[in-house]
Amino acid sequence: MIDQLREHLLAPRYIGWLLDGWLTTLWASLLVAAGATVLGVVIAAGRSSSRPALLRLTGAYVSLFRNTPLLVQLFFWYFGAPSVLPEAAREWLYAGHVLSFEFLSALVGLTLYAAAYVGEDIRSGIRGVPVGQTLAASALGFTRAQVLAQVVLPQALRIALPPLLGQYMNIVKSTSLAMAVGLVELSYASRQVEAETFKTFQAFGFATALYIVTIGAIEVLAAWAARRQAFSPGRAA
Repeated sequence: MIDQLREHLLAPRYIGWLLDGWLTTLWASLLVAAGATVLGVVIAAGRSSSRPALLRLTGAYVSLFRNTPLLVQLFFWYFGAPSVLPEAAREWLYAGHVLSFEFLSALVGLTLYAAAYVGEDIRSGIRGVPVGQTLAASALGFTRAQVLAQVVLPQALRIALPPLLGQYMNIVKSTSLAMAVGLVELSYASRQVEAETFKTFQAFGFATALYIVTIGAIEVLAAWAARRQAFSPGRAA
């Protein structure tokens, strides 16, 4: 009975592969979320600007990255972008340093793609900040940059936090497409385990459980943030 059970379980070696892939997924998701948030703030500021040039530029960015398949974008950064670089630059990229080229190209592609969505969520948060606060800060002598950085953005990020956490869930799931450019994340690792063991249910079942745990943790955080925002006494009316 025990021997039969062991035949249906994954060996510790393969579980280690899956856990390594999961850690890569978490690390990539964290870096992408951080980069997309920073870039998203810039995009949201541009989309909320009164300058036509900034409005057009950031609007074009959002339109381009939201209306192009993510997989095509990842292929562009992995196959297309290096082809226009000098040979010395390509050799340096392919040599791998702190980050492998697969990780770097996936990171760039996912960050630029996610920033288009994150920026729109932050822009919605900016629109939720009462105009009177902006006018009051301007009356006190704040510059436009100071009003944005010290008055508007802190409140906008708090307002936008629940939808932002939803975007972070999407980032975790989107990392699975990075297997197409050779990133050994959780989905890639599950394919490796399945190919070696032929235990399809166990390999993908374990990977699915790890995705559920990760997304579930973010959902709990999102629910907590939504409750805190709903009952916050300082919530903007």
